[in-house]
Amino acid sequence: MTDEDKQVKHLRVTEPSPWITRFAGLVPSGGAVLDLACGGGRHSAVFLDLGYLVTAVDKNTDTISDRLGDHEALEVITTDLETRTGPFNAHGSLEGRTFDGVVVVNYLYRNSLDDLLACLKPGGVLIYETFALGNEIFARPRNPDHLLRQGELFDLVRGHLQVVAYEHGLVENSELPGVKQRIVAVNDLHMSDREDGEPTPHSLLEPEFI
Repeated sequence: MTDEDKQVKHLRVTEPSPWITRFAGLVPSGGAVLDLACGGGRHSAVFLDLGYLVTAVDKNTDTISDRLGDHEALEVITTDLETRTGPFNAHGSLEGRTFDGVVVVNYLYRNSLDDLLACLKPGGVLIYETFALGNEIFARPRNPDHLLRQGELFDLVRGHLQVVAYEHGLVENSELPGVKQRIVAVNDLHMSDREDGEPTPHSLLEPEFI
């Protein structure tokens, strides 16, 4: 399979990531979810089906608008995520907004990573999965600017969010195999009522095969 074929396959994937479906239920029920770099909307659809309000953001939103645009709980924002008119800067359309859940899959723009934490409400959940260094021997992306370093997502949330689950390694049984890093973390480190200050643990929502 050529790189071009793999790129086309990437665009055609419509099934949601098992990482997202496994942990979607950690997001506070009925809350607002940001699907950043939403693509065709496969993960927006998951949260809409679960009764969440979804804000889907991407540079090209034609596909999600065609598939889900008439859903009353969906807000679609078309914007360049990597310019001064992007969603997290002074001129952005999401400036000052916060969410109960933030979902990012197969996308990395390091300049906005800190903003992801800032837009989480207290008790909000970050669910992130994308490719990591080592993926370049399998398929795109190969540019290190688009590949996470070992432990990068863990380091991002350290001291800010409670880590519920974290993985890094080769994923072979997938529509898009490769080296991936993924994390689920909750904005509740400072909401503990325990004497030792430790946050209340969350369910790992383990898949049936574990």
